[in-house]
Amino acid sequence: QVQPVESGGDSVRAGGSLRLSCAVSEWTRKDYCLGWVRQAPGKEREGVVGIYTDDGRTYYDDSVKGRFNISRDSAGTTVYLQMNSLKPEDTGLYYCATRVPPCRYLSEYNPWGQGTQVTVSS
Repeated sequence: QVQPVESGGDSVRAGGSLRLSCAVSEWTRKDYCLGWVRQAPGKEREGVVGIYTDDGRTYYDDSVKGRFNISRDSAGTTVYLQMNSLKPEDTGLYYCATRVPPCRYLSEYNPWGQGTQVTVSS
């Protein structure tokens, strides 16, 4: 089973930045949704951001609009999440996630991978 390689999680102070990446070595579809979901301790998992690998359309949860930016490489097998102006409420385990199109339903992305921890201190 194909598993993504996630990286980039770390501990930062509020206002700082991090860049997450999710690399998929093999994929048979050329068009799919790839993004990130996160889960904080004691809270439900939430969809954060998604991108349609075919045309690059992006989708953001309101809580991260203007602060986070998702992008993909030209092959569509790696996505990057640039996180700026981080807040303590951004703390959580971030999972690379995927679903088949349509990509705008962030809450319906399925976690995929082991996750990478992001901790933002005040």
